[in-house]
Amino acid sequence: MTHALPAAEPEDERARIAAVTQPTQDFSKAEPYERRPAGAATVFKRLNRDAFSHPSANMPFKLQRDFRVGNGIFRKIWVSAPSSTTSSDGLGPLFNARACQRCHLKDGRGRPPAAGERAETMLVRLSIPPQTETERVALREHRQATIPEPTYGGQLQNFSTQGILAEGDVTIAYEEVPVALADGEVADLRKPTYGISGLHYGPLHPETMLSPRVAPPVIGMGLLEAISDADILAGTDPEDRDGDGISGRTNLVWSDEHGKPMLGRFGWKAGQPTVSQQAAAAFRGDVGISTPLYPRPHGDCTAAQVVCQNAPHGGASAEHTVEASAALFDLLVFYTRNLGVPARRDIGEPQVLAGKRLFYDANCTGCHTPKFVTRRDSIGEEQSFQLIWPYTDLLLHDMGEGLADGRPEGEASGREWRTPPLWGIGLTETVSGHTLFLHDGRARSLLEAILWHGGEAEAAKQRVVAMTREERAALLAFLRSL
Repeated sequence: MTHALPAAEPEDERARIAAVTQPTQDFSKAEPYERRPAGAATVFKRLNRDAFSHPSANMPFKLQRDFRVGNGIFRKIWVSAPSSTTSSDGLGPLFNARACQRCHLKDGRGRPPAAGERAETMLVRLSIPPQTETERVALREHRQATIPEPTYGGQLQNFSTQGILAEGDVTIAYEEVPVALADGEVADLRKPTYGISGLHYGPLHPETMLSPRVAPPVIGMGLLEAISDADILAGTDPEDRDGDGISGRTNLVWSDEHGKPMLGRFGWKAGQPTVSQQAAAAFRGDVGISTPLYPRPHGDCTAAQVVCQNAPHGGASAEHTVEASAALFDLLVFYTRNLGVPARRDIGEPQVLAGKRLFYDANCTGCHTPKFVTRRDSIGEEQSFQLIWPYTDLLLHDMGEGLADGRPEGEASGREWRTPPLWGIGLTETVSGHTLFLHDGRARSLLEAILWHGGEAEAAKQRVVAMTREERAALLAFLRSL
């Protein structure tokens, strides 16, 4: 593993870190520094649609130009090759969106398509079980996390450049599922059923597994990267030795940057180890743009898609196929790593404090770990040695059959998901214009998201079901303050 706390760290400092990250037992007032979920990097700006688009507050002025240029790259609309705008061509030929911003709405959360829409901020991952011993070895050695569908690749692309057929479209049908709460209120959940229509390259493999994913918020990613492996591993309990019903596990994934397995911490199943690999993989799969890490110019096109493979690309020549140059890509990663987390609101309000107590009493903190202190040797000074409040352990948890996608990814099973960070969740509607949550956006409110929890979170959910209306309102007020 990498990024463990330095062995030479003084004992008194380790003790101080342990003390400051201990869960509180005093809910009569806000904790010290609680208003600053990202430490000194916390953003204090007007709360509007741009609330997730500001740089780390502790960023030196001399680096803010790089951040702004990176922002432009994140918003850049890519076009098909060949084009006179050679720094912006190379789109696709198959793709899900023409810009990073098209998926991450205002650097925030995507959503499933409404009736009659084509999916743009949600995509569908595709894979099959291993078919050969070579594939089984690749999975066992963590060199691959999944086996792509042979014809359609690792995800369904529902858009394409001129002259190329898109792969198909995702279909969603919802069924209303009523859930009775203890005080007599009934909450209606919507259970999705997914399919794929209009396939243009033949049938899917009969064992194809689908996993719909909406784009998650991009804030605070550099800070999550700066949490030490040792601190994440300290939260694991695969055998549930403490008997609390929660068995957090890590996902070990291949680092193409470092040529070895590393701790996964990004993506809905913790399938990517670093911010840069997450960005390069999204460029390749979502936009069809090649980078120095993944120089193949035709994105997720497979060998079965001959027209796609033979389409023009945006590289400088047949030998130089990178479409997003190293300089451009580094600026994008710098931007993504430094998107700031907004300050908390209403942290001292009695209802928010009451909701915080209920959050802790229900053991929601068993997965949504409130606090960490980041490494001193982080990639950027902005992320180094900060007390942060992301409300995640970055671990995999079995969330029950209701949320299962049935599709393994690395060491994550078809029922396991990484605990998503909760910071900024209360600003979802302000930033992204909706209140749709969970990995596929099925939940139309925070309460619905809670009521979908199962598996290791079943006990916590049942405590919420048993709450009075007043208590639920307090719990939701706390979540909206994050």
